[in-house]
Amino acid sequence: MALYEHVFLARQDITPQQVDGLVEQYKGVIEANGGKVGRVENWGLKSLTYRIKKNRKAHYVLMDIDAPAPAVHEVERQMRINEDILRYMTIAVDKHEEGPSAMMQKRDRDDRPRGEGRGPRDDRGPRPDRGDRDDRPRRPREDRA
Repeated sequence: MALYEHVFLARQDITPQQVDGLVEQYKGVIEANGGKVGRVENWGLKSLTYRIKKNRKAHYVLMDIDAPAPAVHEVERQMRINEDILRYMTIAVDKHEEGPSAMMQKRDRDDRPRGEGRGPRDDRGPRPDRGDRDDRPRRPREDRA
């Protein structure tokens, strides 16, 4: 049997319990077709980069699958039909990763010192004083003329 990583996005307006129900439903489909589901990670409700079917957020779920190709095709067919699934992607892998995925690893960006990897202008130093801003002449607004 082949190894796969399968990620799907569910609509934002379903509950986490319904997302778990979807996971159990697709687990059952894979097991009924002779496969096994290993790790299941629920990444939670995350913002989308762009709107998908009028949704700005989605529930993300990762599943590690060890199953024959027909089982994966059946899961994808059922996801295509289900209106709660916005997108899905299945990738064949050589082996499953051990431990949490990259999305589940906590990466704290603020624990780095100030000069490390913050951008191309890190060496600028402090900003100069701009002075009193009320001394600048103001343009009259056109609607007050």
